Amino acid sequence: MRRLALLVAGGALLLALGFAGLLTRADFTRWLYRGRRPHRIARILMKPWEAIASTGIAPGYLVTLEVTGRTSGRTVSLPLVVAAVDGQRYVVSMLGDDVQWVRNVRAAGGRAVLRSGVRQDVVLEEVPPGSRAAILQAYLRRTPGARPHVPVDKDAPLGDFEKIAAAYPVFRVTDPPRTG
Repeated sequence: MRRLALLVAGGALLLALGFAGLLTRADFTRWLYRGRRPHRIARILMKPWEAIASTGIAPGYLVTLEVTGRTSGRTVSLPLVVAAVDGQRYVVSMLGDDVQWVRNVRAAGGRAVLRSGVRQDVVLEEVPPGSRAAILQAYLRRTPGARPHVPVDKDAPLGDFEKIAAAYPVFRVTDPPRTG
């Protein structure tokens, strides 16, 4: 409990610094995900966004991803932004390769659920690094909150995105195969 109080106090201090003009929004966002993992305050802040995304009252590009945890077996959910490129939908890991939801999706064979007003069973197919540049650029243009975590400007040429593409997993959203 004391640790949570310290985290909340630290977050309040960072917000105060931001209001004083001494800390940018990007600095605060990086602090929430220091160590490239969402810390307790980030997880607390994600819960309302997860609920909003699930109900469908948010824009259609904000969804809740539900995937089975590879070790717990429980459903894990988090809000994500869907990027659209050439009529296809994609989800991107803004924190790179070493995050739990990416590991869970891989362990589940790509099987997941997207919620945005309705429940949609999907298969997330990982996109090879050589095909990620345009998707990453579209994702950064759609998602201001991800920009502090990706070392390329949203308006940079595609060549800059190609250099970092291997570090940021991208999954194409597809329908599951029909059975019987």
